[in-house]
Amino acid sequence: MQNARITLQPSKQRMQVQVDGILLADATNTLELREHGYPPRHYFPREDVRMDLLTASETTSHCPFKGYAVYFSLDESRDIAWIYEEPIEGMESLAGRVAFYEEIRE
Repeated sequence: MQNARITLQPSKQRMQVQVDGILLADATNTLELREHGYPPRHYFPREDVRMDLLTASETTSHCPFKGYAVYFSLDESRDIAWIYEEPIEGMESLAGRVAFYEEIRE
């Protein structure tokens, strides 16, 4: 999937997210999002994320190319993850997937 600014590609590479030694996500079926001017981000299936360890924050944001995002924190690590629950047309494959600021390739 792509538009003028964004490309989405399935990735089979194992991706993990750890924060303070806690494994929060581990998947081999992420979507890699590339957006002009930003580093690549991997969007994890929700079932591959330890959502039980994350708490919803009050932070939200809007991207004209993806839609509204809600953010999640881990203890004192604020807003480390986000989800587009209802992305805009053309970005539906992001719906419910979780992105993080830090990813670790295995």
